[in-house]
Amino acid sequence: MHKDSRLLRIGVLGAGPISQAGHFEAIRKARNAELYAICDAAEDLLTSMGAIHGPRTTYRDYDAMLADPQIEAVVLATADQFHVPLARKAIAAGKHVLVEKPLGVTIEECEALREQVLASGLVFQIGNNRRFDPGVAFARQFVQERLGQRLAFKAWYYDSVYRYTMTDNLQPLIQSSAQARRPSGNPKADKRRYFILTHGSHLVDTTRFLGGEIARVQARLVERFDSFCWFVAVDFVDGSVGHIDLIIPVRGDFEEGFQIYGEHGSVTGRMPLTWYHKSSTVECFSTADRQYHRPLGEDSFTYKLQIEGFADTILTGAPQRGATIDDGIAAMHAMVAIARSVETGQPVALADVRGGV
Repeated sequence: MHKDSRLLRIGVLGAGPISQAGHFEAIRKARNAELYAICDAAEDLLTSMGAIHGPRTTYRDYDAMLADPQIEAVVLATADQFHVPLARKAIAAGKHVLVEKPLGVTIEECEALREQVLASGLVFQIGNNRRFDPGVAFARQFVQERLGQRLAFKAWYYDSVYRYTMTDNLQPLIQSSAQARRPSGNPKADKRRYFILTHGSHLVDTTRFLGGEIARVQARLVERFDSFCWFVAVDFVDGSVGHIDLIIPVRGDFEEGFQIYGEHGSVTGRMPLTWYHKSSTVECFSTADRQYHRPLGEDSFTYKLQIEGFADTILTGAPQRGATIDDGIAAMHAMVAIARSVETGQPVALADVRGGV
């Protein structure tokens, strides 16, 4: 496994499921990063993860990890409610930040964080790892360079009742701890809110990444037999129209995909469950040569690719490829607007919403 001569020294806060399934291995395999430290309040979990992944050091106290001058950047892999306060601490300590999606839970807290991030000059990235799927990246390049004006956009995200059977087979055995630090109450108890933040954040980011900025949404929600179905009509800033669908769960296979129709061609894409580490199947048709163009994504470990992109921006000044603080805030506006539209039954402009989902 090739490693660059200069490695970004990263500390990971949170040794829970997303770190065990994604971040720890991603950092260890990244060509330009080092898993320098792991931090978690649960001593038993910290000990076992330290033994498995071999960081140079471990911390039970976040402030102590931030005080370590050897650590250049942190990955925040904690509950959504902790994202913004923990990010603010890291920025104040002079550390670059990659925070799991969604950016936060309210628009106001995200906007306050933005002011601090911009004043710091530090790199801040949100873990919307689908942007690093080679097929999705290819589709974006085609849209920008060859599609011309967009006409219509469709995207969907259907989780499956069988998803955890698949992920249990694909991921390492996840270790848990009774000592783990959790937010007050149970955020997963309000499924409508939890699903929008957890799954809707992926769908909204893909929509913005490929379809452009969203101006307004009109959303409908049906809840039946413990399933939630959002159908959302979308008006884009560029005048194109769209539809995004979120169903959690479907009685069938996991599905995530998109269709884009434009002036000089069209794009279709189907994204596999992230944990297969396979590139999306994407076909881009161009009227210029009357050909379909299809990429081969030979390296599709998107958690690793997002770490490498993050590190490249910090170490070499490469353009940031991952979601920025502004992307995170725009996604929060979209998710809140969807929630408000469901509540009111009316179209809602993203610029008009405040608060949280």
